[in-house]
Amino acid sequence: MNDANSANSAAREAAYAAIKNHQSTTTSIMEYRSRGRVLVIGSGDLADGAAFMLPAPLSARILRLDDDAEDDVSVVCAGRPISITGHLGQFVIHIGEEGDVDTQILTADLILDLGDNPQLTTPLKPPGYLWNGTDPDTLETSVEELGELVGTFEKPRYFDYDAAICAHGRSGQAGCNRCIEACPAEAITGLIESIEVDPYRCQGGGMCATVCPSGAIRYAYPQLSDSLERIRQMLRAYLEAGGSNPVVAFVAEADANTFNLLPDNVLMVELEELGSVGIEVWLSTLAFGARQVALLQGDSVLDVVVPVINEQVDIAQRILAFLGYGNDSLVMVSGDTALPPIPALPENARNVSHAPMNDKRNMLFAAIDTLAAHLDTTEITLSLPSGAPFGQVLVDSAKCTLCMGCTSVCPAQALVAGGDSPRLIFHEMNCVQCGICETACPENAISLDPRLNLDIDMRRRGVTLHEETPFTCVECGKPFATRSAIDLILGKLKDHPMFATERARRRLKMCDDCRVMDVVQDDQAMNRMN
Repeated sequence: MNDANSANSAAREAAYAAIKNHQSTTTSIMEYRSRGRVLVIGSGDLADGAAFMLPAPLSARILRLDDDAEDDVSVVCAGRPISITGHLGQFVIHIGEEGDVDTQILTADLILDLGDNPQLTTPLKPPGYLWNGTDPDTLETSVEELGELVGTFEKPRYFDYDAAICAHGRSGQAGCNRCIEACPAEAITGLIESIEVDPYRCQGGGMCATVCPSGAIRYAYPQLSDSLERIRQMLRAYLEAGGSNPVVAFVAEADANTFNLLPDNVLMVELEELGSVGIEVWLSTLAFGARQVALLQGDSVLDVVVPVINEQVDIAQRILAFLGYGNDSLVMVSGDTALPPIPALPENARNVSHAPMNDKRNMLFAAIDTLAAHLDTTEITLSLPSGAPFGQVLVDSAKCTLCMGCTSVCPAQALVAGGDSPRLIFHEMNCVQCGICETACPENAISLDPRLNLDIDMRRRGVTLHEETPFTCVECGKPFATRSAIDLILGKLKDHPMFATERARRRLKMCDDCRVMDVVQDDQAMNRMN
């Protein structure tokens, strides 16, 4: 071992010692209770053999996929559809179409699925559901695993959710579905204006928090601030102990042993799942002094999760390249791939050691601004692909009537009205690119432009997207609308029989009070309403 490796090895031990007693903020506990009632789903001798093999206190009932049975422990599927909901200790199995007279409902604590294909197709099965397939050689192992799932079990509640800042929907308009699409356990359901997470099906994958642009759903154990504080302390201790070129490697706990021969300058951070940390953590880690961030992809990382992580990595790498950092500043590597060389730092690059916050967007922008502090360039904006968590809203002034429908549905208050003046104001710092404003605009005047804006003042201050001179009431002179809105109304109602007269059309140019007064004085209008 050369001197550099020796120093790094000692520094790594100091880094691990610094976080040995680090305590994460506690979260609530979810409890499962299983009495060992097993539903075996399968056919023929394999199902019978599995039921016979179950030791006490396990007890079996068989749902036969294609065989008749006259025993008292079997239910015959007979080609009817099977629907399974629930989790360990509380599975509910519907056999047949809902409402049919022959529909049957079964309950079970555990399910052993011996079908050619699993009845539950979700990539991450709920706790208590085991798919063995039709291989009899693996049946003994599956039975042993079932035997370990009897009793009372606890797990952390992995997520927190703030519906107030959720961009899933507003006023019936659909918005962001990223968490729903990313969850491999299918534990998230979309409601009209929010989401609902089943805490018993949630298994801490964390992709929901990683892809959430607003931070409405976030990892609760450990919290964002706890994770970042642990990384910050570790890096500080490593550097103070004389270590050089620190690399922070994130890995799922189940895969940690796969990567036990890493170089001495690699500080490993074990996670519940690799997808439970995202851009705000990766970039903050670099801002805290890491020279490289590595995501170690082991066998436990689900195939459906890898593309989602790669999408986030792509966005982060684009940002880093724009800021002058090498492509290998953030890498994702598999078990049989060596870490790439550490890229050179940009000239005058800075590190920070500010206390982490439990706010995703603020931490993300703080990290970006730190990494961009060395830049001296007039190029301040970077176009990003769809799915990026920030950007601007573009408004076609020729179409916009300043109806302010977009401001009423914006979940992040990125679009706001200009007080007493007909003006639409945009705060780029707040925009999560959810698209609700684009969907809600009745004139199709809005489009999204995902981008990164390095101008802090421009991000924070309000920018006027569209403004008009107020239209004043033709009767009393009070401003009450915009010229474009009135022109639009006049155009749409020009052939309507209720506005066939010049007086009726003139009422469209009046404020509410004057319009009511004129109607009651117009005999023709009153007779039409009677």
